[in-house]
Amino acid sequence: MSGRQLNYLQAIREAQFEEMTRDERVILMGEDITSNMFGTTDGFTEAFGTRRVRNTPISENIIVGAAAGAAMTGLRPIADLTIANFIYLAMDQFVNQVAKNRFMSAGQASLPVVYRAVLFYGGSNGAQHSDRPYPMFMGVPGLKVIAPTTPYDIKGMLKAAVRSDDPVICFEDSTLWMEKGEVPEEDYVVPLGRAAIRQPGDDVTVVAVAGAIRPTLAAAEELASDGVSVEVIDLRSLVPLDRTTILDSVSRTGRLVVVDPAHRTCSAASEISATVAEDAWGDLVAPIVRVTTPDVQVPVSPSLEADLYPTAQRIAAAIRRVLEPGAPRDSREAGTNGTAARPEAGNER
Repeated sequence: MSGRQLNYLQAIREAQFEEMTRDERVILMGEDITSNMFGTTDGFTEAFGTRRVRNTPISENIIVGAAAGAAMTGLRPIADLTIANFIYLAMDQFVNQVAKNRFMSAGQASLPVVYRAVLFYGGSNGAQHSDRPYPMFMGVPGLKVIAPTTPYDIKGMLKAAVRSDDPVICFEDSTLWMEKGEVPEEDYVVPLGRAAIRQPGDDVTVVAVAGAIRPTLAAAEELASDGVSVEVIDLRSLVPLDRTTILDSVSRTGRLVVVDPAHRTCSAASEISATVAEDAWGDLVAPIVRVTTPDVQVPVSPSLEADLYPTAQRIAAAIRRVLEPGAPRDSREAGTNGTAARPEAGNER
């Protein structure tokens, strides 16, 4: 690498700019795109003109459908949907059009389109702006779903998504926006469908989704001082899901904790846990534990919101639980005293 440091948003801007420079079929569209929304489109109108950088009506249904139609005519659109909650307004386009058109047209239609959406939680933005809806789209065949966590990965995976002939939804975690990391100046891509081992370990496997990577690494560092070796896997790609990396790790450690900022029920954590329970049951020496957000709406109050999401303390407690000798087969999260947490309404099942 070059040693050059970019933050998450700068890496997004650079990925889009480079792909639009590389391929004239790549266009950018969305609400207030020309106003440099979130700092990812500065200078685009001047560089590429209004034919390729298009402001759209404030209608996610129109944005998603227009981008799909443009992709079927041979363009390669990037559609910026800003906040992830807004994509609910375009569910019919996503589920019945974008995901199904290749199948319904017997392969005559190709949809090389990227939809960007920000996970805007953790900032007292209220329930209608703070969801983490990626699990919903994991269950829709025909869509690729990614959630990169580093500047290097968001640039490389976004470039790979633009070059893919499949529709890709890129969920970008706003809690990582100011994170800096090395990003090469030369062209590169990060293949979709591959997880990354952020920290090797031997005692327990922890799979982290999206912004959960930061508290997970903090918990792993805390436990290292106690002699616990934690393998931290950054999932990065939700669909395709890198089952091989997860299963290989669990086969060595025998223990699994999954950390996911989405709501607990039908979460990415649930799918990962089911995969390991089905395909690596014989390797497990302790119960699988999920550390997630309870099934409640997100409050505006900062003090109430902060405790909902996975924290380093909760993650460390979950790891200690699966390391207990003779731990019972109970997938509930560990409480602060090391015992199973009492189920709360809308949280534990």
